[in-house]
Amino acid sequence: MGKDYEIRQEAQVDATPEQVWHAIATGPGISSWFVGRTEVAGSTVRTSFGDDWIPAGTVTAAEPGHRFAYRSDTADDGRFLANEYLIEGRDRATTVLRAVASGFLPGDDWADEYEAMQFGTQLFFRTLVEYLQHFPGRAATPLTLFSPPVPDWPATWQRLHAELGLDSEPRAGDAVKSDLIADGVVYFTNPHTVGVRTADGLYRFIRGLHGGMVLSHSLFGPADPAPWQHFAARLPR
Repeated sequence: MGKDYEIRQEAQVDATPEQVWHAIATGPGISSWFVGRTEVAGSTVRTSFGDDWIPAGTVTAAEPGHRFAYRSDTADDGRFLANEYLIEGRDRATTVLRAVASGFLPGDDWADEYEAMQFGTQLFFRTLVEYLQHFPGRAATPLTLFSPPVPDWPATWQRLHAELGLDSEPRAGDAVKSDLIADGVVYFTNPHTVGVRTADGLYRFIRGLHGGMVLSHSLFGPADPAPWQHFAARLPR
């Protein structure tokens, strides 16, 4: 059967249309809030997730300061993913940003992938908003790491919350204090994700679709992967 889907999101941000355009339509901008590292070259959008490049997207609309869209067709079975961003400038350097993620998941086993995509799409849109509110125009170094397979997700989430100095059901606005993240604040959480902002980074912890936890950080200061590699290795047990 397969699944057609469309996920719409909207936010007003204290950033100019030019700053929003940089964040959604350039490689350095997208790499500062999305997963992995992205390049935008001509009509092609390519993102490296971990050690691999995910299927490239083709730009379908590029109206600077107003609209940017691209689409990836990844297989002969009709699977595709499309992203569209609409920018509406307002007074006093504020902007309304609307985002639409749509696509088609083939087969009869789409439910888990769709659930993960919904939760992940929510996280990354909120990360884009945090980036525009707190780091507009700055370029981050992306850091993406994967934990070993997680045998017990509820227990691992509780362990993650404890490692971050959070209670068992964290909420946006909760303070984060740990050996790796000092003076952070939770900016978003849902059943599959936790997002934390500090003065020099955006830290994301994601329940991966294929069994492990994904650490997807955007760092505006020093980017030493070693402590996070150790963290990813020891968290599931």
